[in-house]
Amino acid sequence: MRILHSELKLSEIKPLPYFATWPKIKSAIGLDARIEKRIAEILDQMTLAEKIGQMIQPELAQLTPEEAGRYKFGSALNGAGITPNGNRHTNAHEWVATVDAYWQAVYEAFADRPFHIPFMWATDAVHGHNNVFRATIFPHNIGLGAARSPDLIRRIGKATALEISVTGMDWTFAPTVTTPRDYRWGRHYEGYSEDPEIVYAYAAPMVEGLQGDGANNELTDPAHVIACVKHWLGDGGTMHGIDRGNCRSHEDVLRNIHAAGYYSGLAAGAQSIMISFSGWEHPDNYDHSPGLGAPYNYKMAGSRYLITDVLKNQIGFDGLVLTDWDAHFEVARCTLGNAGYVINAGVDVLMVSARKAWQSIYELTQQQVHDGIIPMARIDDAVTRILRVKMRAGLWDKPRPSERSYAGREELLGCAAHRALAREAVRKSLVLLKNANGVLPLARAQRVLITGSAANNIQKQTGGWTLSWQGADVTLEDLPGASTLAMAVRSVVGESHCCVDSTLELINTDAFDVAIVAIGEDSYAEMRGTIRPWHSLEYAKLKTSYARDLQILRELKQRGIRIVTVFFSGRPLYVNEEINLSDAFVAAWLPGTEAVGITDVLFANEHGEVAYDFVGRLGHLWPRRKHSVAINRRPPHIPHFVVPDDEQSAVGEHEPLFSYGYGLTYKSTSAERNVDLIPLDEMQTHEYVPSATQSLPILDHVNNMYRWRIMGHNTWSGVDVSFSEPCDALTMHTEPINYLGVRDALKIRFKGNVSFIFVHYDVAVDYRSFIATGAIQFDVKVLVPPDAPLYLACHDDYPSQPV
Repeated sequence: MRILHSELKLSEIKPLPYFATWPKIKSAIGLDARIEKRIAEILDQMTLAEKIGQMIQPELAQLTPEEAGRYKFGSALNGAGITPNGNRHTNAHEWVATVDAYWQAVYEAFADRPFHIPFMWATDAVHGHNNVFRATIFPHNIGLGAARSPDLIRRIGKATALEISVTGMDWTFAPTVTTPRDYRWGRHYEGYSEDPEIVYAYAAPMVEGLQGDGANNELTDPAHVIACVKHWLGDGGTMHGIDRGNCRSHEDVLRNIHAAGYYSGLAAGAQSIMISFSGWEHPDNYDHSPGLGAPYNYKMAGSRYLITDVLKNQIGFDGLVLTDWDAHFEVARCTLGNAGYVINAGVDVLMVSARKAWQSIYELTQQQVHDGIIPMARIDDAVTRILRVKMRAGLWDKPRPSERSYAGREELLGCAAHRALAREAVRKSLVLLKNANGVLPLARAQRVLITGSAANNIQKQTGGWTLSWQGADVTLEDLPGASTLAMAVRSVVGESHCCVDSTLELINTDAFDVAIVAIGEDSYAEMRGTIRPWHSLEYAKLKTSYARDLQILRELKQRGIRIVTVFFSGRPLYVNEEINLSDAFVAAWLPGTEAVGITDVLFANEHGEVAYDFVGRLGHLWPRRKHSVAINRRPPHIPHFVVPDDEQSAVGEHEPLFSYGYGLTYKSTSAERNVDLIPLDEMQTHEYVPSATQSLPILDHVNNMYRWRIMGHNTWSGVDVSFSEPCDALTMHTEPINYLGVRDALKIRFKGNVSFIFVHYDVAVDYRSFIATGAIQFDVKVLVPPDAPLYLACHDDYPSQPV
C-alpha cells in the first residue's frame, strides 16, 4: 500500500530533566533597565487608589466603560459566554468597539495626571479564540497531546494570537499546562497529557506562538498577545479528581510532575500565571497570618509558600500573578468582597466578577493598607509587575484597539489557512486503537451508515469553553463552516452512498457496507464534568444516552455489519465492550469543528490509496478496568518514584488496556491491528447499602452541616445565604423568618435574572441509604406568583454531569 501523505514522524518530545529543588528559570524576556526606571517613576506618582485599580480585573457584564475610567482599572475580561449586549454572534468590529470604549475611558481618566497607564483586555482563548463568533476552533489540549508535535502547537498559538488581535484584545489565559492524573476530573481534557514530558515540551512553543520570540521582543508586534500559563499548581492532582479540591502530593511530585509546564513556559517568556482554584494540602503550605480567624484551608490562591517563596523568589518569575474567576473566595478568611489574605500571599491581579464584590475589594483593600494589614511594599510589588508586563507588551506604544493593524479584520477569523491548520491538528490527534482485518481505510465507493449519539452532534466534538462555559448549547448556526462527522462523511462518499440515523431506529442496515458509529461524552467544563467517587469510568453507565450507544453497537454486531467506532471524549474511559463490538476503534478526543480531519484519515483517496496515516499516540494510559481511575505512566525522569496515595499503580490489578504511546498506523502488522477479545470487567459498581433509619435535617440553623448558596446571572462563584440576617445578592434577596412557629425558614425574592438557590455539602456524601424509603419534605408558600418558570430539583451529584 502506497502512502501518499504520511505525516508520521519520529517523536519530537525530548526527555524531561529531574529537579531535586525548585529551579531558577531564566526567561527569554529579561529585565530591562529602561523599563524598570520608567516603572519606578510612574509608581512614585501613583495614588493608593490608582494602584488598587490596577490590581482589580472586573468582568464585562459587571463593568461599564464609565466605571472602568472612574476606578482607573488596569484590565478587564470577558468570561466564557459573556459577550457585548449578550449577543453570541457579535462580530469582530463590535468586539473592537467594545474593548475600545473601555480603553478610551481609562485613557481619559488619566488626562489630568502627569502619566497614563494603558488598559488591557483579557480573554479565555484556550482552543482557539473560542469565545468569539466565526473564530477557528482547534482541538482541545488532550487531542493535541496525542499529536506529539511541538511545531503544531506553536503554529496554533500563532494563529490564535492573530485572531485575538482581530478583536482588539491584549491577553489570553492560555496555555493550560496542567498534568491531569485522575480521569474523573472534569477538566481532564484541558491537559495535554498525564505525563509531564509532553506538557513540558508543549508549554514553550504555545507561549512562543502566542507571544512571539521573547529574545527578539516580538511580544510588542500587533499580531501577538500576552500569554498566561495556568493553573498554578497541582490542579490535576486533586484527591478523587474533584475539581477545586486539594492535592496531597509530596513536594517532589508537585515539582517534577505538576510544575513541569511552568518551567518551559516561563523560560519561553510567559508574562503571567493564573493561580488554581485547588489547594495543596501539605505542612509546607503554611498559614502566612496565623491566628486571624478560620484556619487556612490550603487553597492555592492563599499560598504564600508556592506563590511568593517558590514562584517569585526561587523560580524567579517577574511577571504578574492573577487569580482565577473569584478564586479568592475559595480561601479561608476571604469573602467575595475581601481579598486581603490572597493579596498578602503574593497575588497581583484579582479577577472579580460581581460589581458589589469588586467595589468592596477596591475600598476595603485601601483601608487594609492604611490599617497595616497589607504592607505598602506588597501593593508596590504587585503594581510593578503589572506595569512591567504592560511595558514589555508595548501597550504604551500601541494605539487604541480600533486603530491597530488587525483590528476588525473579520476575514481573518476562521480564515482558510487557520481552518486548514485545525484540520491538520484533528488528523494528527486521532489515535487508532483497533483495526481488525484492515477495515480501515474505507473505500469512498462504500455505502456508509452513520449512527450513534455523536453522529451529527457538534457539541460532542467541540466540548466545553466553546462560545459558552459548558459549550452544551452551541449549534451549527453558532459555528459557521463547522462540520459534524456525519457532514464530513457525506462530503466524502456523497448523498447517495450515505445515510444518517443517530438512534438506529429508521434504517435497514442491509443496504450498507459499513457503519460508522460516533459515540462520546456530552459537552462539559470544570466541575460539571467531574465523575463522582461512587461512579466508575464505565462509559455506558454514566448517562442513559451513552447506554443507548452501547445498545446500537450490539444491534449492529448482531446484524453482521462492519463497525467503525469513533469515540469523542475528554478522557480515556472504560469501553471494553464497545471496542470488542467494533472492527475499528478510533479515539478522536474533542476535535472541534473540523470533522473533515477525521474523514481525511478514515477514508482512502480517490485512487483507493491511503491519503493520511494515523500518527496520534496515547498521552495517557487507557483503563482496562472500571475503577482504574487514576493510573499513570511511571515518570522515567523521577528516581525512586513512589506512586502517590491518590493514584493507582499501573502494575498488577490496574494494568492498563493500552499503554502510554500506543497507537496503530496503516503500517501496523495484522497481529497488531487485530486486538484480542478484551475480557469485560464484571466488578459490581454498586454494593448493597442498607436503608437509612433516621431523618436527615437539611434546613437547620443550629446543627446545619450544609451550605446554602445563591448562584446565577454573573454570580457563578456563589453567595452564601445567612440564617441570622438578610442576604442581598445580585439575583435574589433572602431573609430568615419564622414560619408556622418554625424558625428554619427562608423568605426568597427573585430579582428577574436566571438564578437558583441550593443546598450542598462541601465534599461528596453517599446518600444511597435514603433511596429506598427516603423523601424530601419542605413547605413552599408563594407570596407573589412568578411570571417565569420556577423549578424544584434534586441532583445526586450536582453540579457534575446530570444523568
